[in-house]
Amino acid sequence: MSLKDLFKRKPDKFLILLVRQTTLTIQGLDLLKDYLKKRNRDIARQIAAIEQEADEVRRILIEELMRTFITPFDREDIFSLSREIDDILDYTNTTVEEMEILDVKPNSYMLRMASLLYDAAVEINLAVSRLQDNHLTVANEHAQRAKSLENRVETVYREAIADLFAKAKDVKQVVEMMKVRELYRHLSNAADRGDGAANVLSDVIMKMS
Repeated sequence: MSLKDLFKRKPDKFLILLVRQTTLTIQGLDLLKDYLKKRNRDIARQIAAIEQEADEVRRILIEELMRTFITPFDREDIFSLSREIDDILDYTNTTVEEMEILDVKPNSYMLRMASLLYDAAVEINLAVSRLQDNHLTVANEHAQRAKSLENRVETVYREAIADLFAKAKDVKQVVEMMKVRELYRHLSNAADRGDGAANVLSDVIMKMS
């Protein structure tokens, strides 16, 4: 072992778990994009399995928080960041579950929102990874990119809602509109949680600087 290796900082278990959470979120959103291109129950099952795995990672993180005295940054921030990341994937899974239950066909607005959510999740993953490397300026840049992408989801959401209401001409279309609107809301809520994760990261970076 070299002298450099001897003094190299050991990767923090909380940051490792947070990176794992963000990685699973990316995988789930990547599958969501595939699902929205062509509905497929096998993909829906894969997303559900990833969501369950991510829940287990979060349970481990919370257990570690309860029994660890020294953490890389505030315990409350670790808990909040983990919760926001977890919620992104929860809404991803809920979107697919309800599409299956309500038999709603995917559309271009859903796919655009999912693609932006995926890109934002990649940025959050990179931000957490850079925290692990102690590259705070770079971590903050990724957090800000994530916020920008989440804001774009909200823009598409508003466009989608406006288009949806414009098409409601009779009772049958109104029923379909209500179903689709609920799914748009899930994707919008996922964006809100991504924005929350980016905000927590920005707070953490400021405290660490």
